[in-house]
Amino acid sequence: MEQSFSALVVDKKREDQVEASVQELTLNDLPEGDVLIRVHYSGVNYKDSLASIANGNIVTSYPFVPGIDLAGVVVSSDSPDFKEGDRVIATSYDIGVSHFGGYSEYARIRSEWIVPLPENLTLKEAMIIGTAGFTAALSVHRLEENHTSPSNGSVLVTGATGGVGSFAVAILSKLGYTVEASTGKSSEAAYLKELGASSIVAREDVYVYNGKLKALGKQKWAAAVDPVGGEPLASVLSQIQYGGSVAVSGLTAGGKVPTTVFPFILRGINLLGIDSVYCPMPTRKEIWNRLANDFKPESFEPFIQQEISLQQLPEVLPTLLKGQARGRTIVKL
Repeated sequence: MEQSFSALVVDKKREDQVEASVQELTLNDLPEGDVLIRVHYSGVNYKDSLASIANGNIVTSYPFVPGIDLAGVVVSSDSPDFKEGDRVIATSYDIGVSHFGGYSEYARIRSEWIVPLPENLTLKEAMIIGTAGFTAALSVHRLEENHTSPSNGSVLVTGATGGVGSFAVAILSKLGYTVEASTGKSSEAAYLKELGASSIVAREDVYVYNGKLKALGKQKWAAAVDPVGGEPLASVLSQIQYGGSVAVSGLTAGGKVPTTVFPFILRGINLLGIDSVYCPMPTRKEIWNRLANDFKPESFEPFIQQEISLQQLPEVLPTLLKGQARGRTIVKL
């Protein structure tokens, strides 16, 4: 009899009800792929929480194993790029969306989706970083490509207590930037200072003019990392210094950005789109190597909200949808 293993399975019982439970699977239950991985760690992301509810618009086929991030050790491989014993990371692409993901003791993944674990990172550290930290790192990398440097002035990070924002604050601070962290949670000021923020900016002070957008405002920041989007992004764009850049990766404040062309044609600013899902593999490997070296946080402890087991996932996943999470929750398998 083939050996069984544990995985978190979400299944739709009826149109408005999805149940998440730990079940026993076999390797025959896993989707196609040329690399079999023994998963050691995964992480909890907002997209994973959406995958666990009805109408989350993430999962389309049930039953399904969520988890967009995983790190582990190769058990077997039909790819010349990987061999038994290799330590690897797999995030993004279709993982945890249309291809069984990381909430499983074993995962079968396509080799073109896999990154070798850099020497200076552990499997646990890689999942503390996860998609959120990777997105933050890609944002900073793109700002640098567009000539952002510490000498240009301060950098704003919006949504700073979230996964992307937290890592952006830490990375920028380590690189010597003056970081202004924007949040609607005044109680988290000490946390953001611990990550390296020079100052804390209230959310309403970014979205200025009593909520009324202006085409151009006072030039405050050399650049910004923005996982928020929506009208706040329009306000940020109006306050970026001449020639500055904004790296946008999210839409927690909405998908519509009611801006004008004036910041772009009168101040020459750049709006940089950040996509971590289909980021080309050469760039993906470069970013992970930077996360293991010059982007690597001085300490990972501030980022860990909790480390949980597979069995605890059903009760933890909904907390992200309620805005109760800070930093990263990692899953030890």
